[in-house]
Amino acid sequence: MLKILDHLEEWIIGFLMGASTLVIFVSVLHRYALGIPFFYDYLFAIDTSWAKELCIYMFIWMAKFGAAYGVRTGIHVGVDVLVNLLPDRPKRQTILLGLLGGVIFTLLVGSLGVHFVWKMAHTSQVSSDLEMPMWLVYLCVPLGSYLMCFRFMQVIVHFVKTGELPHHDHAVVDGLEVDDLEQEAALHPLEEDELDPVHAGGHK
Repeated sequence: MLKILDHLEEWIIGFLMGASTLVIFVSVLHRYALGIPFFYDYLFAIDTSWAKELCIYMFIWMAKFGAAYGVRTGIHVGVDVLVNLLPDRPKRQTILLGLLGGVIFTLLVGSLGVHFVWKMAHTSQVSSDLEMPMWLVYLCVPLGSYLMCFRFMQVIVHFVKTGELPHHDHAVVDGLEVDDLEQEAALHPLEEDELDPVHAGGHK
């Protein structure tokens, strides 16, 4: 079940990212094509004024679900210099306190978001260009916040069991195995001069 949720989270983020990029590309292409007399008569009737608004909403949804993904994978930026200097027991308690704060905060934001969306759903307010009900736009607040809250709880359970936090290794590229990296390094070893910044800077 968790695997399905993980994949769904990734699919939503990937779809929103790809769709927003495509919409922006088509909108910009349409705008510049209108400046060409040959295409003007064909493209003038096509209205793309909604594209900017749609992309804004998609980026907002992507950010909310992306925040939850960040908690699960450990890619959020955190200042832990002082925490790492603490002895084991105080360090563990401090980390748990921080994670619990994340649970409380996201649970509060999600609950307030539910109340806000419920109130807005009983109004006739719509967006300016798409004329989309605004409660659908703001639905990302409770959904994304509750998902983020769940991810914080997942991290807490994992940390209590193993003492480890999710950590994203920036040196690892998804889809590229470690063996592939070692093979690439063996096929293309760095020359001695390339390892020396003084000599490397002298090459033209």
